[in-house]
Amino acid sequence: MIICGFEKFSMVDYDGKIACTVFTGGCNFRCPFCHNGALVVGDVKSQEISVDEVFDYLVKRKGLVDAVCVTGGEATLQQGLAEFYEKVRALGYATKLDTNGLRPDVLKDLLERGLLDYVAMDVKNSKSKYALTTGVKDVDLDKIDESINILKTSGVDYEFRTTLIKEFHTEDDMKEIAEWIKGAKRYFMQHYNDTEGCISHGFTDFTKAETEAFVPLFNDKVGQVGIRGYNF
Repeated sequence: MIICGFEKFSMVDYDGKIACTVFTGGCNFRCPFCHNGALVVGDVKSQEISVDEVFDYLVKRKGLVDAVCVTGGEATLQQGLAEFYEKVRALGYATKLDTNGLRPDVLKDLLERGLLDYVAMDVKNSKSKYALTTGVKDVDLDKIDESINILKTSGVDYEFRTTLIKEFHTEDDMKEIAEWIKGAKRYFMQHYNDTEGCISHGFTDFTKAETEAFVPLFNDKVGQVGIRGYNF
């Protein structure tokens, strides 16, 4: 695994738990608004830290940290991801995966091995705008479909989520997403922040009120719908 750092104490990456968030390098998307740009288009090898450093911390913090979240970049690209989760499990931690859903084979394998307690999958946009939103010319939407269906039927806790940007998302897109994930357990719309780490800059965020206006589109489609990233 290429690990490029870890946040030792996070209260926002795993709802209801104190998490250690592990950042992996490399991604198969190039979303221009990605806030972890250095992990996507940067020299990830130069940022690499030892896996042992992460486990040394986890051993010391048992009982103070509840869970380990693996994110990216795109974590499912990593060789040895299953073995990493096995070691985390052996220490007694809950586990979470953040993924873009483009590697359903890896997702299915991790779930079948019983290595995940929670999965957060990005649904970047409506199908017609996936290439535009992800910065990748040809996106295999069948794989995104497969990952969505895997999670719906997995029995493992999960969520779908979308970071909303005015240049990419319209009400019609949100209606399409609602139909796409219909029957899902939960869905979150996330506030966009133009931070220093973004791959590109100058995009426009939705206000809290504008985002809340999309909520009714999902009310009869998913079990729980919410918004994140605003100061309530």
